[in-house]
Amino acid sequence: QVQLVESGGGLVQPGGSLRLSCAASGSISSIYTMGWHRQVPGKEREPVATITHNGVTNYADSVKGRFTMSRDNANNTVYLQMNSLKPEDTAVYHCYYRFNSVVWGQGTQVTVSS
Repeated sequence: QVQLVESGGGLVQPGGSLRLSCAASGSISSIYTMGWHRQVPGKEREPVATITHNGVTNYADSVKGRFTMSRDNANNTVYLQMNSLKPEDTAVYHCYYRFNSVVWGQGTQVTVSS
């Protein structure tokens, strides 16, 4: 069983930055992918970024050049550095872990507003 704990959300002004963290614990595989999705009420959850076990990243077009995902394998933690934030980035951000199945975190709210 894998558990995920997210942190780092909050309120930030447009143009500002936040860093989200997602720590995995439990029966962690040595080969897994982690990523972030985000969801706005009334809309479908959309993918934001992924990172493979060997550090290969992929980003949604809407966040390329602004968001950077990284991982600390020693601590089974991934990070999402979000720069140049826009009001349309406002959402609940959910971390996930994928090996044989997908485990989701509880989500953390990011609000971009002046």
